[in-house]
Amino acid sequence: MKKIIVIGSPGAGKSVFSKKLNEITNIKLYHLDMLYHKADGTHITTEELEEKLIKIFEEDNWIIDGNYQKTIEMRLKQCDTVFLLDFPTDVCMEGAKSRIGKKREDLPWVEQVLDENFEQVISNFSKEKLPRIYELLNKYKDNIDVNIFYSREEADNYIEKLSI
Repeated sequence: MKKIIVIGSPGAGKSVFSKKLNEITNIKLYHLDMLYHKADGTHITTEELEEKLIKIFEEDNWIIDGNYQKTIEMRLKQCDTVFLLDFPTDVCMEGAKSRIGKKREDLPWVEQVLDENFEQVISNFSKEKLPRIYELLNKYKDNIDVNIFYSREEADNYIEKLSI
């Protein structure tokens, strides 16, 4: 486990899981939101994000957390381990709501509200995004270690066992 990606719905807790993984393994952690977004709320182009990812891929080990559907396959081709947090929609929605107004190290600004578009992304994630994720995981499963958690408890238990 040297090149790791953590994916799942917004609000699932990818960044929290990744941070715990980073603390145990000491593998450098990259948050896609920090790579993609600027402090003023704008973002770089997909091409610029891909260039940043290619530079990260050159490192011996890394953890990359975030979805960004356009780059999932390129990350799957480079990683040796993937963690998918496939949590229920209500759990993800609650996770997203719980971080409103809080400073986070994985986002360059503080979210003040959970806007309707973002709520819709979370609500539609399992229907619109997960099928493609599972298709890609199936495509690359022979080359990577795939770990899927269906609850926070499963993810926390994994972290707890890893830290022993």
